[in-house]
Amino acid sequence: MENQKSNAFLETEPVGRLMVKYAVPCVISLLVAALYNIVDQIFIANADYLGSYGNAANTVVFPLTVVALSIAVMIGDGCCAFVSISLGANDKNAAHKSIGSAVLLCVAAGLALTAVYLAFQEPILTLFGGRINEEAFRQAKEYFFWITLGVPFYMFGQALNPIIRSDGSPRFAMASTLAGALVNIILDPVFIFVFRWGMMGAAVATVLGQVLTAALAVFYLFRMKAVRLEKSSFRLHGKLAKRYLPLGICSFLSQISLVMSMAAIQNMTLKYSALDPIFGQAEYTQIPMAVLGIVMKFFQIVISIAVGLAAGCIPVVGYNIGAGRKDRAKALFLRLLAAEAVVGGVALLIVECFPRQLIGIFGAANESVYYTQYAVKCFRVYLCMTVLATVNKGTFIYLQSLGKAFASTAISMVREVVFGVGFALLLPRFFGLDGVLYSMPLSDLLTFLICLAVIIYTCRTLDAGRAGDAGFRGN
Repeated sequence: MENQKSNAFLETEPVGRLMVKYAVPCVISLLVAALYNIVDQIFIANADYLGSYGNAANTVVFPLTVVALSIAVMIGDGCCAFVSISLGANDKNAAHKSIGSAVLLCVAAGLALTAVYLAFQEPILTLFGGRINEEAFRQAKEYFFWITLGVPFYMFGQALNPIIRSDGSPRFAMASTLAGALVNIILDPVFIFVFRWGMMGAAVATVLGQVLTAALAVFYLFRMKAVRLEKSSFRLHGKLAKRYLPLGICSFLSQISLVMSMAAIQNMTLKYSALDPIFGQAEYTQIPMAVLGIVMKFFQIVISIAVGLAAGCIPVVGYNIGAGRKDRAKALFLRLLAAEAVVGGVALLIVECFPRQLIGIFGAANESVYYTQYAVKCFRVYLCMTVLATVNKGTFIYLQSLGKAFASTAISMVREVVFGVGFALLLPRFFGLDGVLYSMPLSDLLTFLICLAVIIYTCRTLDAGRAGDAGFRGN
């Protein structure tokens, strides 16, 4: 009862104010996490001895960090949800054992993935389009090797972040991520421009930031507020793992489907760059891959904001649905969709009106005219449906807040695998390298048509007064 009273403001405070209060920390955390790879790419691009070769290498390696993230969030998000449920049921025994088990599982998974990456480095990089040309492939191998050494720390920090939030410390979780990002921002220019360590310098700066985030997570583990960890906590409790891992499977599928889409896009970029009359020339072959990575990083910033807005609404929606206030849940949904559209609209204006300024941040002055020309085209075509992309993402996550995890994951998989992979493989056959660019907006447009039907149905369901029935408790 005390807990319900303490959260009563979720039912009475204006939904707009609640949205700001809960969404802003989420947005900041996600933006900080996105900074890691983006900062690397900015400094790499502006180093005249790395340039587009280094950017292309960074683009190739990026999906492989997402693979590590997908495993980490499956463990972390699943454990976070299970701990919250256990604490709500006053089962602290299950809570502390699940956290200890998740810690060990994350460490084991991180070491296993590191071993796989080190053992099969060249085939893995080739699978993600690494063999652009000899120099880009060399830099990709250098960057990947050092990033791989940081995988266990990266996974540990990312997995512990939601667990720390479940203990009631979202600010500490955000601060630990921010601290790691700041280390990366400070060390990148030192290692790249002062020491001239090249791709190794960019990777080492990133890894040191990840080590700090992981260290802060360890520090917090022994100072948890709601749960006290014991020696018995740190065992691989199989029965508990079977209960909390499925709770994180949606997060895993969301990330891993994105990896599949990126792999298809990067391989088609590699293939059709070689067939292009300009980029088929050896000195320009790396440009499309480098530019694609830059555009993806800008889109990552936009999507981080979109996801943060939606994720911040989850506790507010859940409480109001439980309280029977479907009117407030609908009002929040409509506000969320409007906010997502505004974010997408602002991003669209930026990419359509200022693409040269954007590419200038990523070292255009050191590159050929073809670099800038292709970047302008890529920004304007690839991201022309950004408004729909942000609305789609908001819809996916809102479905999760209603307990419809299966529906949310299914639509997300359709977007990334059926449309994302399918169009990336199909369209270049007819339009060459341009077909890769068309795959993104077409995927977002078709996904929006599905989401539009979902939005209409969800609003009607909320109007129908069925809050609290099976329609909101299952899939």
